[in-house]
Parts: sequence; C-alpha cells; structure tokens
Amino acid sequence: RTSGKPGDKDGISLFLVPADAKGVSRQNLKLADSRGASNVSFDNVEVGADALLGAEGKGWDVLEKTLDRARAGVSAEMLGAAVQAFETTLDYLKVRVQFGQVIGSFQALQHRAAKMFTDLELARSAVEAALQAIDADSPDVPELVSLAKAKMGDTFHLVSNEMVQMHGGIGMTDAHDAGFYMKRARAAEAAFGSQSYHRDRYAKIQGY
Repeated sequence: RTSGKPGDKDGISLFLVPADAKGVSRQNLKLADSRGASNVSFDNVEVGADALLGAEGKGWDVLEKTLDRARAGVSAEMLGAAVQAFETTLDYLKVRVQFGQVIGSFQALQHRAAKMFTDLELARSAVEAALQAIDADSPDVPELVSLAKAKMGDTFHLVSNEMVQMHGGIGMTDAHDAGFYMKRARAAEAAFGSQSYHRDRYAKIQGY
C-alpha cells in the first residue's frame, strides 16, 4: 500500500519484483495437502518506476481481476477433484458387499449418493457460469466467481467427507486415496477466500 487507509480499495499499488531481488526472501512451507507454498518477505526492496503495474494507488482493479481468475481456476480444479472422488466412491458402492448384499443397494447410501450428484451438478453450473463470464469480460464476474467458489467449497467438503465415510475403515487409512481428497478439499476451501468470505462478498454485491 502506497497511500490510503488499511481496508480501502484506493491506495493499493502493484509492483513486479524479481524473485532474486535484494531484500526478497522466502520461507518455504508445506501445506496440509502436501503442496508447496512460501511466505515471501520484502525488506527495503528497491524497484524502478518500470516495476509499477498501472497507476500508483490504483492497483485494486488489477488485483481483484487477478484474484477472481485464480478463484475461478481453483473452483474448476475443485470440481474436477470432487467429481473424481464421487465416481471413485460410486464404483466402490457397486462392488463392496456387506450382509450378503452390495452396499449400493442400501437406500440410505443411495440417498446420500443422490445428494452428492445433485450438489455436483449445481456446482458445475456455477463454475461454468463464472468461467464463461470471465471469457466474455462480463461485469458480473465478481459475483459469479464468489458464487462458484462458495458453492464448490461446500460441495467438495461434502463429497470428500462422504468418500471417507462410505469407504468405511479403509477410507480412514493412508492406504486409500480418500485422505488425499479430504486434505485437498480443506486446503482449496481456504485458498483465495473461504465459503464464508465469498457468501459475504456475494451478498454485498447484491446490495445486502
């Protein structure tokens, strides 16, 4: 921030800084889903005027557009992972036998599978709408992206939980992939704004 008060959209400036610039340091992290990340620190880093992106103090619009594209991208990734988790679980329901029957024949599990399928289809529509809005440079990109991220966060959370539950004991072990989906779901939910953040953002855009 080069001017303005904390929390204000005005006063934010963006700069392109080489990763090997003097004063830039990184602290490598390992996330819950085993993906790499880093905290980047800046200590008296000197940059030229050509490093400024846009006008000084007017970087919010560029930043928001960049973040919305990242949010849409993560939402699309979450959709793909959730669909794969659901299909893997569905395949298991068709072959696992308990009490002399395939567990997919149990009505309670059928209802839970139907709930996941319905939520996935609704989330898919939200994600596709957000991506189409970005392609069309539509003015409603922020609200559609927040809708997609919030809906996809809830859906991936549900599907990853159900994947563990429906696989029973094996789903609780590192021998099965269920744990990977759950860890990725939790990390992706928090990335670029949680469900609560995006529900609040969507409501504010709608005037509430």
